[in-house]
Amino acid sequence: MEWSKIVAIITGAISVILAIAYLVLVQLLDYRDMKPAPVSELTPQQVIVALASDDAENLW
Repeated sequence: MEWSKIVAIITGAISVILAIAYLVLVQLLDYRDMKPAPVSELTPQQVIVALASDDAENLW
């Protein structure tokens, strides 16, 4: 067999193996039970922004 045909067959086999592994991974991740996030994690957090300056005129 020619070298290019061997490389093509090996490359195709690797591609098929990766595709099957991807499909198995997606099925495993999809099979998990998905629970909704707690309500406390959905509320926005308060953020305090402070301005620091030596000169009082530059605050506003």
